[in-house]
Amino acid sequence: MKETKQMTGEFPDSNGAVSSEQAGWYAIDWQKAQRLTNRLQARIVKATREGRWGKVRSLQHLLTHSFSAKAQAVKRVTENEGRRTSGVDNQRWETPARKLQAIAQLRQRGYQPQPLKRIYIPKRNGKLRPLSIPTMKDRAMQALYAAALQPVAETLADPNSFGFRKQRATIDAIEYCFAWLSRKDSPQWVLEADIRSCFDRISHDWLIKNVPMDKQILTKWLKAGFMDKNLLHPSEEGTPQGGIISPILANLALDGLQSALATRFKKVHRSHGNVYPKVHLIRYADDFIITAAEQETMEEIRALVEEYLGERRLELSKEKTRITHISEGFDFLGRNLRKYNQKLIICPSQENNLAIRQKVRKLIKSNKQVSASDLIAYLNPVIRGWANFHQHTCSSRAFRRLDITVFNALWKWALRRHKRKGKKWIKRKYFCREGNRNWIFCGEPIGKKDGRVIQPKLFYASSVKIRRHVKIRTHANPFDVEWETYFEERWQKQMLQSLQGRKQLLFLWKEQKGKCPLCQLAITQETGWHNHHIEWRVHGGKDSSENRVLLHPECHRKVHSLHLKVDKPRHF
Repeated sequence: MKETKQMTGEFPDSNGAVSSEQAGWYAIDWQKAQRLTNRLQARIVKATREGRWGKVRSLQHLLTHSFSAKAQAVKRVTENEGRRTSGVDNQRWETPARKLQAIAQLRQRGYQPQPLKRIYIPKRNGKLRPLSIPTMKDRAMQALYAAALQPVAETLADPNSFGFRKQRATIDAIEYCFAWLSRKDSPQWVLEADIRSCFDRISHDWLIKNVPMDKQILTKWLKAGFMDKNLLHPSEEGTPQGGIISPILANLALDGLQSALATRFKKVHRSHGNVYPKVHLIRYADDFIITAAEQETMEEIRALVEEYLGERRLELSKEKTRITHISEGFDFLGRNLRKYNQKLIICPSQENNLAIRQKVRKLIKSNKQVSASDLIAYLNPVIRGWANFHQHTCSSRAFRRLDITVFNALWKWALRRHKRKGKKWIKRKYFCREGNRNWIFCGEPIGKKDGRVIQPKLFYASSVKIRRHVKIRTHANPFDVEWETYFEERWQKQMLQSLQGRKQLLFLWKEQKGKCPLCQLAITQETGWHNHHIEWRVHGGKDSSENRVLLHPECHRKVHSLHLKVDKPRHF
């Protein structure tokens, strides 16, 4: 009790955040709430590392019962992309008053989750992927308990696991592949593994026995069932795809495979005259590869993996699991990795290349009647996102091919709109020149600046520069205070790279020192941002950098709802 008072002394209530009786949703001090939650998570990491599981449980209980964590859980589920999708109760928390009521509803006593709403989304192979949608209340409860479980999962995670982990991405897994496969003495054989229906088949008994969280709450989630075509179906196995806590549960189930491999295939020094097995695991969620020096070792590895997964009622997919030599190449996380004359080349996979080309063709073909400016607004995020995803590998050729595909589709789009006009007239109307690049697809002029016409322009993938990605350090833990400086520096570099070519956003982000002027919390790719006009345009405000600030989406809604005045930061 003494520790609780010391940690929560800055807040008016005993749970460590602004009381709901003081003001409404917008009166919550998010900076203080996040600081308290981060402190508790850091203490959970320390207790987990020391093996003090009783202390872990007490800290998790404190966090899941605090007003700060509950408010952040509601904030998370009402700001993500799925906030507009309701569960079986058809409820959505859209207003500030409803969000404030939701905080008070996150009580553990008497809590009973409702069945999940089952929907199906198409996969690339033509099949349907089942997706289970919890209600808003169940999502918030999962987000609350995920905040207490994630520090434990990060501390216990396999060092070479990169999927569904904070501050880790697919490119980190690819860079790790490059580190182990690019050398002359690198392993030559790769086991491409894929777990069959990992989320749908994982054992409930194993999860309840081994996951370090409230067993009653976890059991209720796993046994909630789902509604499909107005019929209630029981859930006897698996954790639903669509739940906030499901990726953490799946990671906890698969963590330990790297230790099992290291115990079975120990490193052997060459001076002893033995063959070094070179067994390495690189995993992203339920997709992983395992390397080895000899093909015979691969059969032992496969048997060990099948035995390990069998304890969790999981199995490898026979169709997608295969043993490949590095000279033949393999696809992993949307990239193709292959050695040509002892040189490892990583580039976008053929399937990924075809998918983006089909997507832009379909997008252009389905928008035959829209203006050029609107079409550019639809295309630019797709092209920019795909190019940024592949900018750290050998993608220059793929970028040029995508640009050619986009140009051909746009030229047909323009010819169809003006069948009675000549090609020179169409070229002058829709294409312009900028620097050394000709035939840039442009929209309608929207004004002039310094004597130059301002008009929307298409983003070309080939304009993205290839940059080498610096892999995250193996044992870096975002919940550990010892790594706080490291992650701050890494976050700043990532934001600077993501805003390159977007001069106004980059200027504003630097001017604000990367923080939201309203809540003083960091603006990152995860939080997102809105470009706010200090003096609203309806009141005559200009569209220049002097009249703009970057705000968090929720802070932006707060400014407009309460008609607040946001000032420019005084520092630069």
